[in-house]
Amino acid sequence: MDNQLDARTQQLFRALVQNYINDGQPVGSRTLARVSDLDVSPATVRNIMSDLEVLGYLHSPHTSAGRVPTAQGYRLFVDTLIEVKPLNSSVVTGLKSRLAKTNIDQKSVVETASSLLSSLTQMAGVVTMPQHNKAAFRQIEFLSLSDRRILAILVVDQKDVHNRIIHLDRDYSSSELREAANYLNDILAGRSLQEVRKILLKELDSVRQNMDDLMRTAITLGGKIFSEEEESSSSQNYIVDGQTNLMEFEELSNVSKLRGLFDAFNQKKEILHLLDRCICAEGVQIFIGSESGYDVFDDCSVVSAPYSISEDVKGVLAVVGPKRMAYDRVIPIVDVTAKLLSEALNSE
Repeated sequence: MDNQLDARTQQLFRALVQNYINDGQPVGSRTLARVSDLDVSPATVRNIMSDLEVLGYLHSPHTSAGRVPTAQGYRLFVDTLIEVKPLNSSVVTGLKSRLAKTNIDQKSVVETASSLLSSLTQMAGVVTMPQHNKAAFRQIEFLSLSDRRILAILVVDQKDVHNRIIHLDRDYSSSELREAANYLNDILAGRSLQEVRKILLKELDSVRQNMDDLMRTAITLGGKIFSEEEESSSSQNYIVDGQTNLMEFEELSNVSKLRGLFDAFNQKKEILHLLDRCICAEGVQIFIGSESGYDVFDDCSVVSAPYSISEDVKGVLAVVGPKRMAYDRVIPIVDVTAKLLSEALNSE
């Protein structure tokens, strides 16, 4: 607890932040005296608010005599004054049920988790796709399609199935595809995807001229599927849902702010770097305003938590919204959803 604030000041400050979170309007001394449940006069409240402003926890917008919390004030509130309550059991049951119903593949579960975060918080829900650098290659199959296309079915870590359609410069017979798949399965089974890419795209490619037809076919097909798999992974680093919810918050509704946020969601770089900082952390992490390190999120807060598969952290989920978010609601939603997502992905 910040030892600069006595109990009365803490109670007034908590009431001010909660009141501002609820209605988004600067809080005046008369309002604060009424909602704080303290027997104090508006004049006393004004003095305390002035002290809090000097300490950097409040500021007064130019258009109002009331005060609003600063990023530093929100940090104090979140770290020392917030009262987080567990989610209602019916909400937890509903989350678990929704995730279980879409437990077809990892992408479907991640999409559902993102949608649930957005619908429950009415903000943007972001979930990174599981990182597979340590995942083990298990099996590949090729099925011939029309127009010199084949369907590649890649199995990773026992049950994670990826389907890719690749375009080729000639037709391949069913026996060629079967033999190529058998060859790749023999030399690659059990290796990490990083090792697989290195073998296919570098080492074997350098000695291609010395290969027989079977090896050349296998490496050609394998090289295409794993280069496309890498491109696909990089283009689907995370699933985001509910960006347009941010338009409903007055402090984010400025056109230039919204454009910057939507660009950040589309370009992904800033958000991915931010979430990467959370992947090694335990439990819920909160970035308020400039704490994110990216100007585009200066008016936002990000509440995140990692999720795991087979006890290894594979990704992060987060809610992105205004600094004026109901942290007491958002924190348990993020925490529980991360745990249920881990449970769903481990039960596949």
